[in-house]
Amino acid sequence: MAGTDLHYLVPICLVATLGGLLFGYDTGVISGALEPLTVRFGLSDFMRGWATGCVLIGCAAGVLVVGPISDRFGRKRALFIAAAMFFLSALGTALPRDIGLFVFFRFLGGVGIGIASISTPMYIAEIAPAHLRGRLVAVNQIAIVCGIAATSFINYFIAGAGSEAWLVETGWRSMFAAGILPATLFGGLLFRIPESPRWLVERGRGNEAREILTRVGGRDIAVAEVANIKEALTLETGTWAELFSGPMRRPLFVGITLAILQQITGINVFLYFGATIFQRLSASTGVDAGLLQQIVINGACVLFTVIAIATVDRWGRRPLMLLGATGMGLSLVAMGCMAQYSADPNGGILGLILLYIACFGLSVGPVTWVILAEISPTAIRGRALGLAAFFLWLADYAVTQTFPMMDAKGSWFVARFHHAFPFYVYAACCAVLVLVVLTVVPETKGRTLEEIGRDWRKTGPSQA
Repeated sequence: MAGTDLHYLVPICLVATLGGLLFGYDTGVISGALEPLTVRFGLSDFMRGWATGCVLIGCAAGVLVVGPISDRFGRKRALFIAAAMFFLSALGTALPRDIGLFVFFRFLGGVGIGIASISTPMYIAEIAPAHLRGRLVAVNQIAIVCGIAATSFINYFIAGAGSEAWLVETGWRSMFAAGILPATLFGGLLFRIPESPRWLVERGRGNEAREILTRVGGRDIAVAEVANIKEALTLETGTWAELFSGPMRRPLFVGITLAILQQITGINVFLYFGATIFQRLSASTGVDAGLLQQIVINGACVLFTVIAIATVDRWGRRPLMLLGATGMGLSLVAMGCMAQYSADPNGGILGLILLYIACFGLSVGPVTWVILAEISPTAIRGRALGLAAFFLWLADYAVTQTFPMMDAKGSWFVARFHHAFPFYVYAACCAVLVLVVLTVVPETKGRTLEEIGRDWRKTGPSQA
């Protein structure tokens, strides 16, 4: 739409996506630090999973509180809280003398991730015009995967900066400390962005909302948008009871189901444990080579998420989800067969993982968050998105905690399937995702948030 002022809108959205960048960094940094942490603190397979996955319990806690906080105090204040949690976590995980303190501060980082995972896409969805909403919300996924990719580069160069003994004793601390600067920058830049106009209207501050929307798209569009928001809000109470009411149960079910399936299709196994996977699948691969291959994986995730931004508002949400989930499932089956039957599958596995990452980055990664940010009405959006993300993080934790046990040397799974079993499990989940998208996920391309909310109160948005 010609009237949209991108010079005003895009910088605002980019500041918000710094939360996504820190989200990605805090979740991905463990990939390079896990092996030296294991040696430094003598971690068992269970504790390896806990040191990795405790952040996800924090995420679940964060998303439980962010809905009421963002609905009552605003999306911007919720982002400030996330910035503070990121800062404390980066500082605390760099300094602990025992694994208990490390877990505590990593948990705090998880709280920040949980808050940012809700507040950032919700804020962008509520300030962006309908024709740009998909692309701008998907930019947050770019920020997330860029944050994860940054951990790969930082971990790789820190790992090569000293001896193995130095890495075990001190080097891994620098990996976590590197998050202090972006967390500080995020908190400072938040002072320069406005509050969500939809939240302002809900709080009776329509004039402020109109000023923001006027700068985004012009006066006429701003007046119409504020009127539409006010009309939609007359049908909403913004309570937990409304969230579970008859008309709203369907979008809530869709959101929770997509959130769980995004995680149990296995993406974070490759982002968290990629270096370990390569080490275990190939006797010739060392720690540095594993970290280098992790860089390739995360770089591919960035590249294909960029492509998704260019297509999500053109092709639509459902076609991308179907294409991506199908490609992910086929890649996982091929990985499983190669891991089970090949003597040294490392090179072939890397190619299949890149194909899997491409399919995820094109679709399930960014598009799931776009759909979650769109499908619920304004007054309950924070609660609905928070509840869906709560289940997303629990699913992520379940995958993160169980993968080291399924892939442990000497386990029944490895003895029977040669490291292939997890790939088969995640492939089956991809098949379920395809079925869910075909049957219950609506197409929301090009529709205003108010139109989507009104249609849920009727019979559910059309899938056409």
